Amino acid sequence: MIDQLHYLLAAFSGIAVGFTLGLVGGGGSILAVPLMVYVVGVKSPHIAIGTSALAVAVNAMAGLLSHARAGNVNWRCGSAFAVAGVIGALAGSSLGKAFDGQKLLFLFALLMVVVGVQMYRGRTDEGVKGVVCNRENLPTVLPYGFGTGALSGFFGIGGGFLIVPALVRSTAMPVYRAIGTSLVAVSAFGVTTALNYAVSGMLDWPLAGVFIAGGIVGSVGGTAASRRLSARKGQLNTVFAALILIVATYMLYKSGLILFA
Repeated sequence: MIDQLHYLLAAFSGIAVGFTLGLVGGGGSILAVPLMVYVVGVKSPHIAIGTSALAVAVNAMAGLLSHARAGNVNWRCGSAFAVAGVIGALAGSSLGKAFDGQKLLFLFALLMVVVGVQMYRGRTDEGVKGVVCNRENLPTVLPYGFGTGALSGFFGIGGGFLIVPALVRSTAMPVYRAIGTSLVAVSAFGVTTALNYAVSGMLDWPLAGVFIAGGIVGSVGGTAASRRLSARKGQLNTVFAALILIVATYMLYKSGLILFA
């Protein structure tokens, strides 16, 4: 049973998630699931995953509005990526619901380590500012979209920390541009996964509401910080990679204790 203290913790956790989501595009979902489990105290990893998916999706929409006003969203690439990814997210989330919750957390952390290392290695890549999605690169963008959507759905996350490097790799757009664009897909993947979990009763609606309210507040500061950091070569990717690796280490430790006890 969630009491007032835990709802307060959920609000502060939502602020942290919203700030991170605005700052690095990905990261909101990375923090949301472990905060739900280890700070708010949600006992079931599946309920934590379903609830955080909805919260991250709504917070991503708020962040998307801020990035759109700043002209930092490639709508054509983001939409193509999202459409392919929604199909993957539906399939992945259906499989994830049937998978052991602690194993999901452990595998999620391992994936975070791989992505964090890859983002750090590519921290100085500047990308191509005028990228467009057309017949030449769509055959690359769509499979990346489907693949990240499937992984996002399976792990019950918005998937921004997967989407940002996938957009950079498939389109060569700069990372700051990929961060804004990624929020189109984060929103779509999160809603798809949350609805799939909700159908199975694996979503705490009141807790999601509190988390969302905190996240909207946090996203305002995160988006402003993102614009400042984007002007400094390599810093944004370094922050992104460090965040992923720190949280992954903690999750490997906590879930490993349960799995291998």
